[in-house]
Amino acid sequence: MAKCKKAPKRFDQINVIPFIDIMLVLLVMVLTTATFIKQGIIPVDLPQAQKADKEEKKKEVSIYVNAKGELFFEKEKVDLKNLEEKLSTLSKEQAVVLRSDKASRFQDFVTVMDILKALKHEKLYIVTQK
Repeated sequence: MAKCKKAPKRFDQINVIPFIDIMLVLLVMVLTTATFIKQGIIPVDLPQAQKADKEEKKKEVSIYVNAKGELFFEKEKVDLKNLEEKLSTLSKEQAVVLRSDKASRFQDFVTVMDILKALKHEKLYIVTQK
């Protein structure tokens, strides 16, 4: 008796489950990276006041540490005590940008970080070059 070889199984249907899995992963990636928050969606006609003070809010405050270890707060030379006083007057929501020279001591950087941590500033950005 001779053994019969089975013919290769034909695929009459396409398996779409892996395709659906890939599309769901792509959808999740798009949804997590997209920004759906739009400011000013509800139109509001604000009232006017004669004696209203216009609040000028800066987006960020800059601290510089040069190669000599000198500290600057918004381009004004300060020492550690003055820097701490100036930072203590800022809101905790205020963004602080630290620009430290690559030739400066690491201790100067850590000292500024300690002051910010003691004052509970969490919005800190460190500027580097690419």
